[in-house]
Amino acid sequence: MTLVPSHTIELTLGVLVVVMLMHLKCLEAQQQQLVEGLSWKFYESKCPKLESIIRKQMVKVIKKDVALAASLLRLHFHDCFVQGCDGSVLLDGSASGPADSEKTAPPNLRLRGFDVIEDLRRRVHKQCGAGSVSCSDITAIVARDTIVLTGGPKYKVPLGRRDGLTFATRNATLANLPSPFVPVDKLLPDFAARNFDATDVVALSGAHTIGVAHCTSFTQRLYPTQDTTMDKTFASTLKRVCPTATTNATTSLDVRSPHTFDNKYFVDLMNKQGVLTPDQDLYTDKRTRSIVTSFAVNQTLFFEKFVNAMVKMSQMQVLTGTQGEIRNNCSRRNANTYDPLISTVVGDAGVDNAQSF
Repeated sequence: MTLVPSHTIELTLGVLVVVMLMHLKCLEAQQQQLVEGLSWKFYESKCPKLESIIRKQMVKVIKKDVALAASLLRLHFHDCFVQGCDGSVLLDGSASGPADSEKTAPPNLRLRGFDVIEDLRRRVHKQCGAGSVSCSDITAIVARDTIVLTGGPKYKVPLGRRDGLTFATRNATLANLPSPFVPVDKLLPDFAARNFDATDVVALSGAHTIGVAHCTSFTQRLYPTQDTTMDKTFASTLKRVCPTATTNATTSLDVRSPHTFDNKYFVDLMNKQGVLTPDQDLYTDKRTRSIVTSFAVNQTLFFEKFVNAMVKMSQMQVLTGTQGEIRNNCSRRNANTYDPLISTVVGDAGVDNAQSF
């Protein structure tokens, strides 16, 4: 009889415990209460290959242009925070003239990936039939896949959203998307009004572990005087990228691993290397500092909390059942819908909120 060394048994048990804990954390995210009308298995019978169709194409998209990962994740965020996850940001047109459009509002001018969403819609509808899957569901799945394909956590997306018939006005868009200049003092209550706590805010901010920022969204921290919460060497590096306050250039939001979805963004913050004001404020503010630290030293914890916040965000003000429609082109409403284009979202904001968080 061969005896197994005790240390081998202990190691095996240790690995088993870790695997079980990771599984339980995954289950925790999937056990969140879903909005009525959404389901983890919504397309199981009507479009069983939905997620594999999207994933197969997304592998090619990200391989060709890894920067699109952050753009497509941002697209989902911008959709959900302005009148809910209804695909309204995908719609062409305007409420009362060319200047009054959600898609062309200042925070959305640099959004990319609309063509990717429409291409996927065509592929999915070709396989599963016209009107089978909504553009808003495709956008949510794509956001998840960009996270996974850049090294982030795997998780299930609740599905069953329907596409909105209206889009928001310029002012409503400005009012509902957080600015890159807003301090945590304003960010926390704004998010709390949408049922996001401080942990959710910090976790969602962790999406800045991929992506870039334009000079004009952070040069107020460099000129005329340097922000004292920014590392001096880091500030000098940013000044070389942005020699003037209006330089048209970009820099990575995460200096350590700009194309990998990990927890290095939080390490950046602890080293005073956050690019945007609300980023660095998360470490400066005593209400969120400990959360930043916990994510910086524990990537598994960050992933867990990020998934929880993403699943929560993806259910904001969704349309389900017979509400809205399932578009046959993501950029325009179906021909048989006659509802007025002017959005019911009401909001106003100053023009200084020119770029989004």
